[in-house]
Amino acid sequence: MKGHIRQRSPGHWAIVLEMRDPETGRRRRKWHSFKGTKREAQVACSRLIAELSGGAYIEPTRTTVAQFLDRWLDHVKTQVAPRTHERYVELAKKSIAPLIGNIVLTKLQPVTISAAYSKALVEGRRDGKGGLSPRTVGHMHRVLRQALQQAVRWQLLARNPADAVRPPKVERVKMRALDATESAALLEAIRSTRMFVPVMLALTCGMRRGEITALRWRAVDLGNAQVSVMASAEQTAAGVREKETKSGRARTVSLTGLAVEELRCHKARQAEELLRVGVRQTDDTHVVAQTDGQPLMPQSLTHEFARFIAGAKLPRVRFHDLRHSHATHLLANGVHPKIAQERLGHASVGTTLDLYSHVLPGMQADAASRVDAALKAALDKYRNAKG
Repeated sequence: MKGHIRQRSPGHWAIVLEMRDPETGRRRRKWHSFKGTKREAQVACSRLIAELSGGAYIEPTRTTVAQFLDRWLDHVKTQVAPRTHERYVELAKKSIAPLIGNIVLTKLQPVTISAAYSKALVEGRRDGKGGLSPRTVGHMHRVLRQALQQAVRWQLLARNPADAVRPPKVERVKMRALDATESAALLEAIRSTRMFVPVMLALTCGMRRGEITALRWRAVDLGNAQVSVMASAEQTAAGVREKETKSGRARTVSLTGLAVEELRCHKARQAEELLRVGVRQTDDTHVVAQTDGQPLMPQSLTHEFARFIAGAKLPRVRFHDLRHSHATHLLANGVHPKIAQERLGHASVGTTLDLYSHVLPGMQADAASRVDAALKAALDKYRNAKG
């Protein structure tokens, strides 16, 4: 393989690579534009020749980052959930493309990506009122890195420039969990509203909002005091669809006595309510539904709960914090983390321990006191036997 440089104008060079067509054997040339000193152009020429010889050479193209992202979004659409794809589109088109979309894909450098992240943190909001959060920029990085990795697989890039960039550090938000007294106060305050059953399921079973809105009576076994969590409702621009749970596995959760009693009463009330509008309750009916039996949108739980909390004299928590509260109650009361993992539907016990490590110090103190008591009892027994 051969190559040379030609000066087009001061500081602008053409890198000309000479090669043979693998099919015809004829000689042909590839031209690359380069801006810089003669020495830098020579170094770039040598690098391209090495890539050509080593099989890592990428044909020059004028495809921009924005054009490539459009192609990638079409490709990945069938590989992820609809809501995930909507989020990819939002981040790619509204956050990434405005910053680096006009750059030619093959010329995208790590330093350019890093500068884009810095700019997003300062002035990335579309309304012009400041920057994006580190968490959002972190999401941008994951989407861009995933997209560029596909460009490498398609042999549009020799390497992924996003691999050399570190996203901003995200400070973990401290969870707000209700203690037993606060949980009881919340249940009593919300009992007279339609939000009681969703709140009760979140507090006593640790179910996610999508799992609650997807729950049907056929999955509730009041006789054996258990519920099968088999699906989750996902809200997209096209409507609500049911999908598998977040971990991809169904799980069975034992119900508390309180939950069994309240669900029995709720089922009877719901059946009467539906009959008044001419609808018959069946095993396929959603446990948490509208007055005509139609399922609720997951976001409606979040919004309705936020409205209720705003007007109540209760701790300011999110609906998802009720799930955190259930997990905290389990661990604080000595329930084995593996059992907590199974109830919560985490993919592994490591996830449970990582998320709720703040509860562990108290558990360790309790464990230490139990070990201490056992050793003291054994020592006393041993000394009495010798004496």
